[in-house]
Amino acid sequence: MDLGNNTNIRLNPHDEYMHPIEDVSNFNESMYINCFDHETKMGGWFRVGNRPNEGHAEMSCCVYLPDGRVGFMFQRPTLTHNEALDSGGMKFSVISPFKHLRVTYEGELCVLNTPQDMDNPKQAFSANPKVNTKISIDFFNIAPVYGGEMVDDNGKPIEEAPEESFARAHYEQHMKAEGVIQIGAEHYPINGLGMRDHSWGPRYWQNLYWYRWLPMCFSEDFAMNISVVTMATGKQYVWGMVLRMDEYGDKDYVLIEDATITSTLDAQNQAIGQEIWLKTHEREYTVSGKSLSLIPLRNRRTLPDGNFLNTRITEAMSVFHCDGQQGYGMSEYLDQMVDGKPVGITC
Repeated sequence: MDLGNNTNIRLNPHDEYMHPIEDVSNFNESMYINCFDHETKMGGWFRVGNRPNEGHAEMSCCVYLPDGRVGFMFQRPTLTHNEALDSGGMKFSVISPFKHLRVTYEGELCVLNTPQDMDNPKQAFSANPKVNTKISIDFFNIAPVYGGEMVDDNGKPIEEAPEESFARAHYEQHMKAEGVIQIGAEHYPINGLGMRDHSWGPRYWQNLYWYRWLPMCFSEDFAMNISVVTMATGKQYVWGMVLRMDEYGDKDYVLIEDATITSTLDAQNQAIGQEIWLKTHEREYTVSGKSLSLIPLRNRRTLPDGNFLNTRITEAMSVFHCDGQQGYGMSEYLDQMVDGKPVGITC
């Protein structure tokens, strides 16, 4: 989130609900949430995004099973309104703003013994079984909310060019999760930790050149969110926060001032590990990450001039170590693909 001159952040409880459709073709409103059970070493992430001006929604459901299998489903249902985040069998419900959310899903998951199969989604969906699934998870805050909507000194939302925008209005929060995942005859209670976000405004995934997003939880009192983002112009942003107990015994976020990520790549140039350094105004941290299960996804768009843009997003459930503690979270790597290679290969 880039705060320039005369730019402020505004966030109110009603922002937990839906926003008016804006007069831009790529208006998006979405919620995302993840959670991981530290005992059973499983979890998942869930997202619904509305794109009413494009006539559809996006629904993604991804579950990482304890034995390394991944259940995944993506749908793009028809949608022309922005009344709720309720599409493709998944629903986000705000029970209490900033305190309690509920996510439910009823539909199918494509269960992949080899998650790398999703590198070719058409073949993956045809060659792997689709299993009836029911998910109901309640999420409760363990931290305050960070972020909001960028506005000017008069409280008016900042206008961004659609081709340059990604997250004008965006906030994040670490959560704890309690619920059940039922995949066919397999029944998994979930008691875990994770992170959620809520975004609204213009969005194209291809507006980003590459990014690295690493949300993680070690306990209800220690968690991190690390973002390193590079735009096509070459401009880079580093932001995020650390949830910790301060010297007075109070739990709060402290903002990340700088961070570097050194990634270990596999034969497909996918990140399977990280060494992370970050700094807040209080201290420095080093974090080691290792992928437990990775699934490659993609987003494609054809420009008006006929040029084709291909974005790869690798989604890895990961284990992290920091300050003698072990935690779990996500390693999400987004790259534009050029000549078959990710543009952010050096990070």
